[in-house]
Amino acid sequence: MNRPIRTLDRVRTRCLALPETSEAASWGHPNFRAGTRTFVAFEWIEGRPSIAFRLNPTDVDLLLRRKGFFVTPYGQGRWVSLWADEKLDDDLISHLIERSYRLVALKRMIAALSTTTRSALSIRRTRRADSNTANARRARPTR
Repeated sequence: MNRPIRTLDRVRTRCLALPETSEAASWGHPNFRAGTRTFVAFEWIEGRPSIAFRLNPTDVDLLLRRKGFFVTPYGQGRWVSLWADEKLDDDLISHLIERSYRLVALKRMIAALSTTTRSALSIRRTRRADSNTANARRARPTR
């Protein structure tokens, strides 16, 4: 399985884990929606895979200063895209997916997200703590 397919699978899993989301094929590529509003799209631009995020204009401007981000062709200043054929920061992708979702989701969806997010964060922190503990044990010198 190549990198763009794996990346799409990870994006799909994260998007569809959010309350009241769905995937729809529009304009020949997968779009992820909160209710009826699109918040993330996975598309091919100039032969390269990319992830488009719906964000506020300030976030778009800040992200455009970072490597790998570019203006989404149809974005009208409200969308920013990231090339998906390079190594990606999973935490950043998750953060941008959630920010995009919060921008378009209804209040009831965001309220449901708060509960889901707390659970997911506690699981992630537990896994990191377990990993750090295991790494510390391996790093101890033996006598």
